[in-house]
Order: sequence, then C-alpha cells, then structure tokens
Amino acid sequence: MSAAIALVTARAARGLDEDLPPLKLALHSLGAEAQVVDWDDTQVDWASFDLALLRSTWDYAERLPEFLAWVERAANATTLLNPAPVVRWNTDKHYLAQLAHAGVPTVPSTFIEPGDSAAPVLDRFLAQHPCAEFVVKPSVGAGSRDTRRHTRAGIASALEHAQRLLDERRSVLLQPYLERVDEEGETALIYFTGRFSHAVCKGPLLAPGAQATRALFAAEHIVARPPGADELRVAEQVLAGLPFKAPLYARIDLIRDAERAPRLLELELAEPSLFFAHAPGSAERFAAAVSAAIQGRRA
Repeated sequence: MSAAIALVTARAARGLDEDLPPLKLALHSLGAEAQVVDWDDTQVDWASFDLALLRSTWDYAERLPEFLAWVERAANATTLLNPAPVVRWNTDKHYLAQLAHAGVPTVPSTFIEPGDSAAPVLDRFLAQHPCAEFVVKPSVGAGSRDTRRHTRAGIASALEHAQRLLDERRSVLLQPYLERVDEEGETALIYFTGRFSHAVCKGPLLAPGAQATRALFAAEHIVARPPGADELRVAEQVLAGLPFKAPLYARIDLIRDAERAPRLLELELAEPSLFFAHAPGSAERFAAAVSAAIQGRRA
C-alpha cells in the first residue's frame, strides 16, 4: 500500500493516545506514510493525504460545531474515515434512542433538552426506573467528562448538575446506574469493517460521590477480556441496527443489567481508543482494514 495517511488527533491528546505508535508501525510495514496531525491545525493541506483517519480528536465535545465544520471540510478534501455522516450521527448520544427503537438492548436512556424543566423529567425517570443510583451526563461528551453518578437521596445535586449542562445549551442524558458494572466492569468489543477483532474489560469509572472529571478523559483500568456469546450477539444487533453499513472501525461498550443481560452503554464510531496493546495483532488487523479501504476507493 503506497499511501499518505493522516492520523488525526487533538493537540491536547498528544502523547496520550497509546494506539498511535503501534498503528504507525503497522501502516509503515504495509508501505504507507502515516503522519500524526491535529484536526484544528490550519496549516494542514488535507488534500495532500489519501486518507484522514480519525483517531484521538478527544476535545470535540467542547467544540462540536467547529469540529463538525472541520469534518465537512476534510471530507471534501480527502477520504475521511469514519465518514462525515457517521461522525455526525455518533457524536450525539441521541443515537441510543434510535438503536433502542430498532430493538437493540440499550441502557434505558431519557433525554432532557435545553429549555425543558429538568425536575419533572427526572421525577418521571425515577418513577419509571427503581434504581438506587442513576447517571447524569451530557448527550455530547467524551471520556466521561461532565458525567456523574447520583443517588436518589441526592436529587438536589443531580438537578444542579443537569441544570448546569442545560444552561450551557447541552442536552442531558439520564440513565439508571447498573450496579453490576462495579463488579464486572464494561466489555468493549472492537470491530473492523463489521468483523470482530478483540475485546477488553474497562473497569468502573464513576466512583460514588465523585465529582465529574473535567480532564480530557477519566483514567481507565483496561485488561483483555474474551466476550461472552451473549455479548457478541448484542454487538451484532448493534451493527445490524445502524442506519448505514458497518464502518471501518467500531467500538461497542456493553454492561450487564441486574439479570446479567448485556446492554449497550455507548457506541463509539468517531474517536475511540482501540486498545491495541491488549490484543496482539490487532494493530496489524486494523492496518490491513485501512489498506483494503484505500484500495477499494482506488478501484
């Protein structure tokens, strides 16, 4: 593969994306020239690349209009993967409602929109879900930023949290806190062009009573984990429920409910970590998928 590839990151993520070194090496072994580039670098000529590969644009949530405008410009100048329509759809967690409507077992999700009164929506949510704890997060967010775990005894704190997000003109997502995650963590299943590659276990991120992180991302404890057959089935349901064909890369984050049934927590199609360090050969598999994508577009 003779190609110039931009591995697109963010200035704030420089040195933090552990996937980039093995991916650069794997692409180089296939004959590609891979360069790490910040998405908002105005000096970059995106047309000089055969492919712009979104990797760690982890500041997009705070700059979404600017980021999506860049996505359109880059997609008009070169091949952007994942493509602009996929990125637009996936950067707002309202996609969970669409997947739930398609029959995908998701963590139950209720949205509060800017201009709505948070208190009655939260009251209805708590009446519908007899959970001891629940999560308040922005519908556009990454790395668990601005996400908190609340108790029923802490309604005032939850409302304050939600109102702050609403005052910033951000939609708010309410979800029951599924307690099994404290024991079992999340299973993140990684797919390349619709084919399963590997999976990891992500430890629980939201400590009881902890404030929401304002850092670029919350620290994660990651170990390799073979997925269960039921988790693979749900992941296939997620891919089948997409309003487009399976993209170049996808990470499907699942947690188990009280009955141990896996449910979709988040679907990452824009800038997910792919955890190459925990799956030997995975960087090479991804590089091969990238190569095939480039060859397919040249054909």
